[in-house]
Amino acid sequence: MGDPEPLQDVLAGSPLLFTPEEAATALRIGRTTVYALMRAGALRPVHIGRSCRLPRAELERYVRCLETSTDEVNPARTPRRRIDATPRRMHAG
Repeated sequence: MGDPEPLQDVLAGSPLLFTPEEAATALRIGRTTVYALMRAGALRPVHIGRSCRLPRAELERYVRCLETSTDEVNPARTPRRRIDATPRRMHAG
């Protein structure tokens, strides 16, 4: 198995809009994580009727943002935060 292709190469021949599932495949993350990122505002979807899509430019912006934050932050001094993608449930009581 070879080296993974850069995101820009993967997206070069791809459509303008991705479903959350397609975006997850392109970013090599889970579908639930994509939905959590959208809910947190890190990924900004567009809506066409009731359909939710992620523009190619938005995925590229998100990756650039990740690269920038990695360059600016010292990973040895900053703990990694995990996005909680589990649905929140109200406690009965």
